[in-house]
Order: sequence, then C-alpha cells, then structure tokens
Amino acid sequence: MKQISILLALVILVSCKSKQAVVAEQGASENVEVSKIIQGHYGNKLDFQTASIRSTVSYEDEKTSLSISCDIRIKKDETILVTARALGLITVAKALITPERVSFYSKDGRYFDGDYRLLSKWLGTDLDFNKVQNLLLGRTIDDLTKSKYNVSIEGDKYKLKTKEKNNIIKEFLFEGANFLLKDQIVSQQNPLRSLEVSYPAYKPYDKGNLPASMIIEAYEKGKVKIEVGYNSISFDEKLSFPYSIPEGYEQIIID
Repeated sequence: MKQISILLALVILVSCKSKQAVVAEQGASENVEVSKIIQGHYGNKLDFQTASIRSTVSYEDEKTSLSISCDIRIKKDETILVTARALGLITVAKALITPERVSFYSKDGRYFDGDYRLLSKWLGTDLDFNKVQNLLLGRTIDDLTKSKYNVSIEGDKYKLKTKEKNNIIKEFLFEGANFLLKDQIVSQQNPLRSLEVSYPAYKPYDKGNLPASMIIEAYEKGKVKIEVGYNSISFDEKLSFPYSIPEGYEQIIID
C-alpha cells in the first residue's frame, strides 16, 4: 500500500519551475470583500490547450524517503498522463486520468483502474477531473462561487474558510496582488486527517501564471510530505498520451 500512496501523491501533484523571475506578490490589506477575492482569483486566466511538464518530486514519510522525476502531459479539460521515472530513465509508474476514470500501474506488477473514489478517499474530499487539474495548476479545488465563506486575514494572506460540512472544513489563502492561491487546506476531525497544499511562488508564462513549486503535507495516522519542483514546461505542442496496462499485472481491488 505504500507504493500506492506514493503513486497517488505523484498523480495529483504538479507545478512548474523555470529560470524566469517569480511573479511579484504583496500582502493582504484590510476590508476586502469575499466577492473581490473570488473575482480576482478567477481573473488569473490560463490560456493553453496542452502542457508538458518535467518535474522532480521528493517524498518523505516516517519510514520512506525518495526522489523521482515525473513527466506530466495535460490536454486541458480532457486528459492527464503522469509518468514517474527512476534516474530519469526507468519508468516505475504510470497513470492516466480522464473525466471518467483513474488508472495507474507500477513496476511491482499491480494496477488500478476505476473511478475517483480511491483518490477521494486518500485526500479526504470528493474529487473529480476538474479538481485534480486545478490542483496541478495552482487553482482552488472547489468552485468558489458555489459556497459561502468567512473572510479574514491570516498573516499576510486573505483567507476564505467554509463552515464545517460533513465533518470537513476547507480553507483557501491568497496573496494580495493578483489573488494567486498560496494554500488550500482540507481537514476533518473524525477520523482525524488533513491535507495542506502550498504554492510558495509563481512564475509568469505567456499562457498565464503557474506555480513555481508545490509543497504537500498530509496527515492520517502519520505525516507525509511531498515537495515538487518543476524543471521545464512547454505549451501547445502536439502531444501523445500512450497508456496501456501490461499483461499479467494484478488488479488492485479496494473496497
């Protein structure tokens, strides 16, 4: 199950890193309405059809520490292909995400092919394709226009916080210049678990502002930390999405 957790982490974690200067940010100021924060966040447009991202992912829990390269191909709103490689050469896991299904296999000879319930269970919040894609691109997992929030300033960030619903609280924190997402947190008390996704900085591209790095801290009967650094990103190239589960692999069945 440890390999499954690592692979799931790789599947949902994407950001990007280049040699460009980071996007200038500023602290939050007083008396900003919820509607302005939401409108400002969605004003950060991403105008691309495909994206190809090369990244390095470091994973650490109480027993395991590893670093691996990860190639991500995105056809916006349609397909995400993740290929994890050891030493940058040897494929150790591969995953395909579409609006209808989540499928992956790993070098240990096992595979999963099903819906989003496994990812949702692992993160502790309902997921679909759009939410996964938003995580990768530094956008909020939820449509902010669909819920009500309490607004406050925490440190130098604007914070939108939901009321507890189904034992779950969600928080979204933004910087003050462009309302870029800095943190999104999903937490619950019973059972106790939490997920915090942080975006320390953003880089400007002609297609829009994208995260320069990502830090994930998850807790459920133990702490997991993942740091993602992206080495290059290119847009609107003609990409293929080759994926097939090798013959003889054992299917993972999770109730």
